Amino acid sequence: MTMGSNVSLTALSENVGSAIVSLGWSSPTGEGDADVSVLLLDANGKVRRDTDFYFYNNPVAADGSVQLLGKEPTADGSEDRISFDLTAVPADVERIVVAASRYEHARFAELDGLRVTLADAGGESLLRFVIDDPGPVSAIIFGELYRRGEEWKFRAVGQGYESGLAGLATDFGVDIEDDEAEPGTEDEAEPGIAVTEEPVTETPVTEEPADAPALDAQPQATPLGAVPAPRPPADEEAAPKKRTARPRTAKKKVTPPRAPVKSLAENESWKQARLFPVSALKSDRDREMRSTSVLLSVMAQVPRFGRRITAPFGAPSGRMETFTEVSLPHGDTPRRPDGVIRVERAGKLWTALVETKTNGNPLKSDQVQAYMDIAARRGYEAVITLSNDVALEGSPLVDVKIDRRRKHQVALWHLSWAEVAHQAQMLIRHESVGNAARTWLLQDLLHYLQHENSGCHGFQNMGSAWVPVRNGISDETLCQGDPRALEVVESWERLIRQVCLRLGGELGQKVLPAQRARRGTDPGARRARLADQLCLEGRLQAELRVEGAPGLLGISADLRTAKLRTSVEIPAPEQGYPLTWAKRLIRRLAEAPADLHVETLVEGEAGGPRGTLERLRPEPGDLLPKDSGTRITGFRLSLFKGMGSGRGSAESGFIRSVDDAVHRFHTSVVAHLDAPASGRAAARERATV
Repeated sequence: MTMGSNVSLTALSENVGSAIVSLGWSSPTGEGDADVSVLLLDANGKVRRDTDFYFYNNPVAADGSVQLLGKEPTADGSEDRISFDLTAVPADVERIVVAASRYEHARFAELDGLRVTLADAGGESLLRFVIDDPGPVSAIIFGELYRRGEEWKFRAVGQGYESGLAGLATDFGVDIEDDEAEPGTEDEAEPGIAVTEEPVTETPVTEEPADAPALDAQPQATPLGAVPAPRPPADEEAAPKKRTARPRTAKKKVTPPRAPVKSLAENESWKQARLFPVSALKSDRDREMRSTSVLLSVMAQVPRFGRRITAPFGAPSGRMETFTEVSLPHGDTPRRPDGVIRVERAGKLWTALVETKTNGNPLKSDQVQAYMDIAARRGYEAVITLSNDVALEGSPLVDVKIDRRRKHQVALWHLSWAEVAHQAQMLIRHESVGNAARTWLLQDLLHYLQHENSGCHGFQNMGSAWVPVRNGISDETLCQGDPRALEVVESWERLIRQVCLRLGGELGQKVLPAQRARRGTDPGARRARLADQLCLEGRLQAELRVEGAPGLLGISADLRTAKLRTSVEIPAPEQGYPLTWAKRLIRRLAEAPADLHVETLVEGEAGGPRGTLERLRPEPGDLLPKDSGTRITGFRLSLFKGMGSGRGSAESGFIRSVDDAVHRFHTSVVAHLDAPASGRAAARERATV
């Protein structure tokens, strides 16, 4: 696209209910960067309220319409991505402005390759706009999404501000806070570096006529000057109001030092040395060797972490030593397992061989079989496989033959990189490892595992059967008994286990998948039944048990409508009046998204009254059945979100969309609800599950 041109999204793709906008640039020094921001504007070209300004201190919209996904390195610099759910954008929002800003007197003229791209829900790139000469400005409007009737369009803008993020936000009616925090103090609200006030340059923003030109057109621009913050209505001016917190463009500080420490670097392009570097990793073999060495060394030096990893495999608590690239005899050719763990306690040794895979590479049956044979001959207790995959009960990742005639039996265990990161996260954020040095080691390990070049990202691919099954459900051509449906069900179960690990690591609580099946049920038969159900109904379903939550957190992925539903059922209190229950529930959900669906559950009927939170807030009594004799058993809360279509873990992929949906639902809804009021309710839930 060229500056000022516009295009309809529906003319480019049929799958534009959600979109990913990416802003990219490169720096000659390797250190230059910028921050993205989004403003939702009404018909007057102003934000409706200050919370319509999304940036690094306010990255996610409560209704899920906007989410700043963060930075990702690219081959020629970095890229900042923003997810838009256009179906969730409020009806009174006419335009969405996408911009970026620099700080500490930096200018966009110092960066190269400024560009914006837009991709549809399937991840297909639809358009690209390059800003060739940004000039000495510290903020730029890259482009904007705007409504025309029932469709969304994109306009390439490419105009700048000299006053940075503060001036840009003020120009669109945001009342911001830019006061600098006192040196050596920590501002509890939004501490950070102040943004200086400088004159605002006039920013050309076009208004498209009804007969808008095509993609290559150049409409005339009209300038918009600085606009003050919107005034309150006349009836609100009379009564004094409590001053609300204003958005701060100053960046947050995290435990700032009492005195600034001067860097000893000769110039800003120098990068701080890390204990576990990832820049030199060029091949999968390099990643496997480095990852194994990093993990095993930290396990040996942080005893509590090493114990967390090995205890489930039957290892005793004792002195641990770890080794890598060990050569062990095996026939004519010696074998070299990736690592060895040895634990000594009371003069006895417990030993395990370790085989590692990274970057989604599968385990090889012949390798694991050889290590099992070596371990059995040498009297070792276990073989531990480590990869991004997640092992399921009754569905081994590799097929090995175990000789039952041997007196010494070797156990085969599997560990996911997601489980390793979970244990490190739990110890760092919610527990303790004893001293600062060990905490620093764990933090460096977690930084390494989460870096995109490490290859240790956990389960990240729904498999080759995902697209055919999704298309078969959409076309109604998928038949029961299709083995591809079973593959998708197994991948879904792996994904749910990983979602539990991530959510549990954030909360510091146990999060486990709940299976509504009788104890002792064959896992293979249960998955086959779920595969048949997927073919008939086109839905994948799961439930999570979150410690302290009032009920099970439900997840449903409807492959026919491409919608994700997250929900929780709250039992009705045992005492009180129904109207009091409804009012109290609505008060608890004061910070929840307005599009949250609330449904009353009644005894003996399919369902009771229901409505969105936005409609129920002024009238909680609408949740009560018309028949006063109807008994209310509880309430169901649900959020809906667009489902990613790709099989991978990219922003537009299915895995990322499920992870984001669970995180959003828990933080905006479940976290504000009361825990179960009595032990009897919890006992009933356990009996049901």
